[in-house]
Amino acid sequence: MRENKTGKRRDEAPEALADGIIEGRNAVIEALRAGTAIDKIYIARGETDAALGHIASTARGRGVVVVEADRRKLDNMSRTHAHQGVIALAAVREYASVEDILSAAREKGEPPLIVVCDELSDPHNLGAVIRTAECAGAHGVIIPKRRSAGLTAVVAKTSAGAVSHVPVARVPNLPALLKELKDEGVWIFGTAADGDRLLYDADLKGPAAIVIGSEGDGMGRLVAENCDFKVRIPMKGKLNSLNASAAAAILLYEAVRQRLG
Repeated sequence: MRENKTGKRRDEAPEALADGIIEGRNAVIEALRAGTAIDKIYIARGETDAALGHIASTARGRGVVVVEADRRKLDNMSRTHAHQGVIALAAVREYASVEDILSAAREKGEPPLIVVCDELSDPHNLGAVIRTAECAGAHGVIIPKRRSAGLTAVVAKTSAGAVSHVPVARVPNLPALLKELKDEGVWIFGTAADGDRLLYDADLKGPAAIVIGSEGDGMGRLVAENCDFKVRIPMKGKLNSLNASAAAAILLYEAVRQRLG
């Protein structure tokens, strides 16, 4: 709360709370102390005082991603204009584990159908992917810890509530994750414009993980090297690529079609 010129107190930035933005040193420290689920903490680059150092070390100790950012980025994110060099983004729910996702498939007696997002930075894209995954009956979504949108309020809104129903796991290393899935008998299908087979020639009836590349660069090199197959979506128009969430929808519903058959 803050006093205005008349001496009355008012909400500092209610829309910030609605968007899961926690600003200022005391507010972020209190959120960590209270065990609030936090997706990511941004700290002003170059700031070295003890309070910010304490926040960073406490957050990392709890597995929270800490990102150094230009003060201009923090200024743009801020709703209160008093961020004091630190902004936290609350997570709308706790992250699942990869084992949670595989267990969900086993409990349903179904071959796993998993979506792996390789550094989708746009929260609207991630939210749309999670929404489609839920509608298609996928057992979970996996994202990397860094260079990716997380389970923020914007993602939750875009997913139309699907984040409450689809387990989302966050891992530190996607190539290692793909190797782990292979050890569990899951086939890895990466999406690429230069894929060696058409989408409709891929067998998605068995245990499958569909890898969706980032908005600008597609799959990273190491991620692509760990795919069993690289599939392409037929492009009949003048453009040669689709939005990441649209590509995910096409792949997922081809899997649905094959599994229904």
